[in-house]
Amino acid sequence: MRSIFFEDYEVGASRETFGRTITETDIVVHAGQTGDFYPHHMDAEWCKTQDFKQRIAHGTLIFSVGVGMSAGEINPEAFSYGYDRLRFIKPVFIGDTIHVRISIKEQRAYAKREDHGIVVEQLEVINQHGAAVLVCEHLLLVRKKSLQG
Repeated sequence: MRSIFFEDYEVGASRETFGRTITETDIVVHAGQTGDFYPHHMDAEWCKTQDFKQRIAHGTLIFSVGVGMSAGEINPEAFSYGYDRLRFIKPVFIGDTIHVRISIKEQRAYAKREDHGIVVEQLEVINQHGAAVLVCEHLLLVRKKSLQG
């Protein structure tokens, strides 16, 4: 655990995670947790009649896994304020391996608390072919060191 204050973030800085392969078990467990048993995720035979010809992972599963993969060292000066601009760009199939690229996109003031600012991280979930499958912005509410008392 280490403190990273608002002023310490650098727009343009980026990092990437290791990969993680999405399994049938991931899909089945996510369906059970969410109640989303749509045939696109669960019915292999029906999916053969559809555009992708195979089952696809839930977008919410890929979002959850991607967010989890992007979580690194605990920063006691920041916490998640939410996510914006979430898009499911391409399907993820059983056996696909994804990784996440995290880039600092923006820093801005936070009107409700002068001693904090918003840091916007651009998250891109990328498959083994190098294609983005999901993108979103992660908003972090981060304490400013310039206003520490």
